[in-house]
Amino acid sequence: MSTETAPTTDRAAAPPPAGWEEARSRVYAVGLAAALPVVARPLTDTDGSTLAEPLTTRTDLPAFPTSSVDGWAVRGTGPWRVVGRVLAGNTPAPLTEDDTTVEIATGAMVPEGATAVLRVEESTVADGLVRGTPRSTPEWRQPGEEAYADEELLPAGTPVDPAVIGLAASCGHDTLRVRRAPRAALLVFGDELLTAGPPAAGRVRDALGPAVPGWLRRYGCQVRAADVVGPVADTLPAHVAALRAALASADLVCTTGGTMNGPVDHLHPTLQALGADYVVNTVAVRPGFPMLLARLVGDDGRVRFVAGLPGNPQSAIVALVSLVAPLLAGLQGRPMPVLPQVTLAEAVPGRGDHTHLALVRVDRPTGTAFPVRHVGSAMLRGLAGADGFAVIRPGTSAAAGDRVPIVPLPLLPGERAS
Repeated sequence: MSTETAPTTDRAAAPPPAGWEEARSRVYAVGLAAALPVVARPLTDTDGSTLAEPLTTRTDLPAFPTSSVDGWAVRGTGPWRVVGRVLAGNTPAPLTEDDTTVEIATGAMVPEGATAVLRVEESTVADGLVRGTPRSTPEWRQPGEEAYADEELLPAGTPVDPAVIGLAASCGHDTLRVRRAPRAALLVFGDELLTAGPPAAGRVRDALGPAVPGWLRRYGCQVRAADVVGPVADTLPAHVAALRAALASADLVCTTGGTMNGPVDHLHPTLQALGADYVVNTVAVRPGFPMLLARLVGDDGRVRFVAGLPGNPQSAIVALVSLVAPLLAGLQGRPMPVLPQVTLAEAVPGRGDHTHLALVRVDRPTGTAFPVRHVGSAMLRGLAGADGFAVIRPGTSAAAGDRVPIVPLPLLPGERAS
């Protein structure tokens, strides 16, 4: 994977921006090449992680014939003499004589020799004999009906959610081999930022420091409170020290602000000082310009990444869904995210030769996307009511009724879209 070396001067001219789709493919590839180590975890600790190997069954599912109803396991044509009872969790003795039966509970093992299961509600008991007519369809589950032993049920790269955990347990697994969760940190740049109270006297409230860790967790990252640092002083030494410290334990460090080449934008010189290579340096997307992703290799050979998010809040979230999401998919060994399609309820303008990511709210039953208001780069009001970003490709505009891709906003681990 080719990368660009960080500029040799503090104020070097930025290269031409990468196309949005190209940038996503590039960062996914470098993430996948640096996929995180495989660890074994107890089932209860795997929600939100990613399968590192296929999920297979340890036995047939079910492992033995099990009754699907409460009733009578019978042998012969009847009426039947009761010779016992079998409950779930027990191994019954075989039925060896015709016209005998055992009472059986739902989920219990069907005894060897049984020819049918008669439902309790379709039976009568009198004079010590059970009478009734079993249905023609067997009332038990056969071994291997759901899966055969060693059958692959889910491929490596599958996100683990409660449904996967339950399936793994039913297959007899106590642990799963999964990719270690990415460790992320956040550095907030900008002397103009306040961390408490309302904006005043030329200073604005930091909205990204409190918000970005939640987005990162939804992408499967571990982010501790101590991993969120800032505002970092607007000096090059402070930036270098903060980034070096964050990289000591993080797989990914996100930064906010400083992605331009202005007099107090120190991210590019900081990356140069630390020997970083650019994977992507600026992307042709609006909002969200400029953003970057850089790669560093430590003395221990461990690959780490720095995602430079713009300081404007909505632009920062565009950078997250554009670069950080595919990078983390690769690091976790997941497939490249496939973008679903929606139908636009209204026209959405293009942004010239840039990809336009337009905030939309989606009516899920109909798959219709409604553009939201208050979507300036510095605004978060529209984002708070949105489900994702409709993708308007370069050189195009979209009309009402057009089908376009959407970049969904991330869900919590274990959540499923309705």
